[in-house]
Amino acid sequence: MRIAMISEHASPFGTGDQNVHVADLSAALAEQGHEVRVYTRRTDPGAAETVDVAAGVRVITVTAGPERPVEDELPYVGEFARVLGDQWRDGWAPDVAHAHFWTSGLAAVTAARQIDIPVVQSFHELGEIGPGQNGPSRAGYERALGRAVDRVVAQTQDEVRGLVRIGVPRARMTMVPAGVDTERFSPDGPAVPRDPERPRILSVGRLVERKGFGDVIQAMRYVPGAEVVVVGGPSPDQLPADPAATSLRALAEQCRVADRFRLVGAVPHRDMPSWYRSADLLVAAPWNEQFERSALEAMACGVPIVGTAVGGLTEAVVDGLTGDLVPARDPRELGGALRRLVNDKVRRFTYATAALDRARQAYSWKRVAAQVGSVYSAVMRRGAGSEAEAVA
Repeated sequence: MRIAMISEHASPFGTGDQNVHVADLSAALAEQGHEVRVYTRRTDPGAAETVDVAAGVRVITVTAGPERPVEDELPYVGEFARVLGDQWRDGWAPDVAHAHFWTSGLAAVTAARQIDIPVVQSFHELGEIGPGQNGPSRAGYERALGRAVDRVVAQTQDEVRGLVRIGVPRARMTMVPAGVDTERFSPDGPAVPRDPERPRILSVGRLVERKGFGDVIQAMRYVPGAEVVVVGGPSPDQLPADPAATSLRALAEQCRVADRFRLVGAVPHRDMPSWYRSADLLVAAPWNEQFERSALEAMACGVPIVGTAVGGLTEAVVDGLTGDLVPARDPRELGGALRRLVNDKVRRFTYATAALDRARQAYSWKRVAAQVGSVYSAVMRRGAGSEAEAVA
């Protein structure tokens, strides 16, 4: 099967959640015998037009709009779609297009209609609960996309509920979870050095308020003796001048936990397994999050989770089996859960064992790619059936 992955604003060479998702899903599909081409918008004048990143996976950089990152991709969607349509009509044409994020969906639907191929849509986050561009314009586009594409692939039941709320019919959706590379993320391998006498709590993500790092710092008041290490944000050399990092450091001073708080900054994705392996547990405390990749990666490394009972965390983490879930925005409850798990080595071990098994059984990319491939086959069969009925 020939598959076009449309990820116009998130190159598979990046380290964000969607970037990694597209790269890993494409590689897993290629391993199952599919031919995958990933289309992304050029944001670097020096970027090559085509790059073969793995057997069966080619990344194509499309020039549409300025050759730099922009805040608003919408004005360039039409040009992006025109280039896609031209390339598909005049050369390699996919059997199915899979769009990631709403702006990619607009481009995919516009281009796919020209050559009559089915479109599958993954939103990754919705405007009503995701960051940025939360106005009615985006919600309207998402609703129209959900009704126009052949299938919507949602990653969590929380996302399904969000799509239903904005008017996308439940019957048009298939739930397929995000995956994790269980070969790269595993308990076996090097770990970042640490003080063996001090329990380590790890937290990972962008330094934005809704990720709950402020709650984690306040919670550390109730976990004496442990350290918390936050991985994420700008590069280490930019941390001193970063406003969010400065605010977190000030909060740590105010809570008198500054000597047990470490802010690392951005870490290359390939180095993340060694950080997870260095931790006794991972804390993920977002206020409202559809998907938390760090939880899956930590579980695959055999690390138990303490998380807030929101979004995808309620599905990835089995409360009382692979980790503990607490209410969001409640540092005292969060601190209590962290303290209990830090002080209970046996429970940490049983949680870690169950977390590793769950990651491998339910979230491996091999399993996820097979499920997504079944969605592609289904929409292609429906398209072929419709065409046959039209001919008859």
